[in-house]
Amino acid sequence: MSRSSKVVLGVSVVLTLGTVAGVHIRQKQDQQRLRDGVLRDIERQNRKKENVRLLEEQIILTEHLEAERKKMLLAKGSQKT
Repeated sequence: MSRSSKVVLGVSVVLTLGTVAGVHIRQKQDQQRLRDGVLRDIERQNRKKENVRLLEEQIILTEHLEAERKKMLLAKGSQKT
């Protein structure tokens, strides 16, 4: 085998190994990114549920406050008469 053919073979092997390694590394990165995306989605859903729960709690508290204000206004109105 001539020297130039050995060099070409060596370069081809190195490039092939580099390409295969690069593809494997990229696949691992993509898999990790997908896993991270799922975790972010779960966290986002949990935050949304918590926000909805807090909103419902605030609505109930507002209704209670408005009811108390009406009672106070009615009590003041009945005291005047």
